[in-house]
Amino acid sequence: MPVQHLRAIPGERGHAPQQEQALAPCKDRVASGVLFAVGIYAKIAKEKDVVDTLTTDPALLLLTVGSLMFIITFLGCFGALRDAAILLKMFLGVLLVILLLQIAAAVLGFIFSDMVLERTDLLMKKAIVLYREDMDLENVIDFVQKKFLCCGVDHYSDWSQNAYFNCTENNPSLEACGVPFSCCVRQRNETVFNSMCGYNTQRMEEVSVRERIYTNGCLKKIVLWGKHNLLLVGGMSISLLCLEICMVALAAVQLGQIQRDQQKKMKSGIPRQR
Repeated sequence: MPVQHLRAIPGERGHAPQQEQALAPCKDRVASGVLFAVGIYAKIAKEKDVVDTLTTDPALLLLTVGSLMFIITFLGCFGALRDAAILLKMFLGVLLVILLLQIAAAVLGFIFSDMVLERTDLLMKKAIVLYREDMDLENVIDFVQKKFLCCGVDHYSDWSQNAYFNCTENNPSLEACGVPFSCCVRQRNETVFNSMCGYNTQRMEEVSVRERIYTNGCLKKIVLWGKHNLLLVGGMSISLLCLEICMVALAAVQLGQIQRDQQKKMKSGIPRQR
């Protein structure tokens, strides 16, 4: 009888190397993207001026956060709509990194709270120096001082670090030895607000100046507000954390479903011998 040579039917194991080979370039791209992000972070971390500019420029900060949110949501939405596993993997990886960074920042902030306050103090004082130079930053500082009824970072005399409010003899500014109008105490039954109420307040005694401006620093007021509203801040943080965990879980479920569907399609496409 003639011997029939049977051809081996490729099974699932035969397709596993093909899957790995197809995903290899994607893995390389993801790894290169992670390395690129780490390189950018390392470069920015060395440039303290860049970090300070980012934290003291509200417009740049909003632009950066908005761009990052757009990229993340694009990866998630487009990956879910097109069943693109690689995009969902990137979306899931970015969410996990952000989640871990938030947890690490919370733990480190709690452990090194004094260092965080010291760094915040330096950034706020640099913001005072840039007052009048950046309109957005000026509006933010005025809002904080009005909201928390404070003036300066630690003391109202911090405004002497600003070129316009510096209390020196050779300062030609009309606001020399003064403070911004947002430091002023609003008087009862005041119909017209006096925007020049902070003029020459740095030359006055602190006891007498308290009737015109707020003398307490904003940093202590903000920390005190956080302690008084600890439940609110903690609740919002926990809610955000739970939301991110849900997003990670949903992305993982969607990714698993896509991978199962791809495996079913590959199995159905294998020729079977009758």
